[in-house]
Amino acid sequence: MAISADVEAGLAAKFGLLLPPLDERARRTVLAVEARLLGRGGVAAVARAAGCSRKRVRSGLAELDDPPPPGRIRREGAGRKPAQVKDPGLVEALLALVEPARRGDPTSALSWTTLSTARLARELAAQGHPASPRTVAKLLKANGFRLQANRKTLEGSGHPDRDAQFAHINAQAEQFAAAGQPVISVDAKKKELVGAYKNPGREWRPAKTPEPVKVHDFIDPELGKANPYGVYDIAANTGWVAVGTDYDTSAFAVNTIRTWWQNAGRDAYPDAARLLITADGGGSNGHRPRAWKAGLAALAAETGLAITVAHLPPGTSKWNKIEHRLFAHISMNWRGRPLTSLDVVVNTITATTTLTGLRVAAHVDPAEYPLGVKIPDSQMDAMAADGILERHTWHADWNYTLNPAPRPAGPPTQQAP
Repeated sequence: MAISADVEAGLAAKFGLLLPPLDERARRTVLAVEARLLGRGGVAAVARAAGCSRKRVRSGLAELDDPPPPGRIRREGAGRKPAQVKDPGLVEALLALVEPARRGDPTSALSWTTLSTARLARELAAQGHPASPRTVAKLLKANGFRLQANRKTLEGSGHPDRDAQFAHINAQAEQFAAAGQPVISVDAKKKELVGAYKNPGREWRPAKTPEPVKVHDFIDPELGKANPYGVYDIAANTGWVAVGTDYDTSAFAVNTIRTWWQNAGRDAYPDAARLLITADGGGSNGHRPRAWKAGLAALAAETGLAITVAHLPPGTSKWNKIEHRLFAHISMNWRGRPLTSLDVVVNTITATTTLTGLRVAAHVDPAEYPLGVKIPDSQMDAMAADGILERHTWHADWNYTLNPAPRPAGPPTQQAP
């Protein structure tokens, strides 16, 4: 007999509620039971109501009379064969494409390209191994591949005295700390665009209300860039950051140290006679710029401090304590937040804290620091001759002291580690 449209509509509604949470075998069983209860024409009616093939309903009817083994959804050998079974050479061809050594091979069709699953699928099809991008992704995962970003671990060739210089810095820091003398780590942080620009990271906001920012990161000529330079007091676990609006020069770096000493350092160390600065080997506070040494000499004369500088060896800037004890926490504090003004930059830096008690002060330094300031040979020679610039016996290029007043000529007192 014919199955009415009302009966099929009722079946469709029932299947819509009943079938989704079931596995494949349970769905076939439900379809088969309904078809058998309907009798003649039941297979076709159930197939139409469920939106499946008649073959599927008939398979369910066969399983009612001869069920598959317990615990199995399909009979042994049933179902679509995996792509790697139907095409035994598929996996080998795929792995040959993604081997790192093949990326730069000019004979490869994928040379110098991004290995997306869609591109890999097209290349496999061209080689006679058709596979969908989804199948490619499954095979890659099954063979130990994962999507991964680059990791910064290569530092270039290590200097032969790298470890010895670290030992020297550590010994110096311990000596200064034991004597109650300040030890600071200094560096310039990455420049930041000021304005409604996207900042990496996310922060909690009401759902579906992301803060709108500019599409393009073209510098705003009125707001410019923020140029943070930091001083980290290692013993006190405090930071001082000057947010400059001009160039990152040696004069800017020295002036930041000056403002730190005037506003925080001399109160924290009222009996200090010496200051140890650990710094990178390059940039505005590098071991080569003459303006850095000349500026520190002027600061030593102003404060009466003997300022010792110990530079980190080449390729080790990330080991500078200010990087992971101050700058990293500042970056986390303003993640996902547009730095719309210098006030926002300063307030966000000042609000940076950690569970270990880090406290940070910050201010805007609007002064101009022009590039190209030259320190003549005569000035450097006079500093050395008067003992103001006293180079140490261990790596004199990395380790030196700026004395507050001329000293009699004599052999350096600092020894190698």
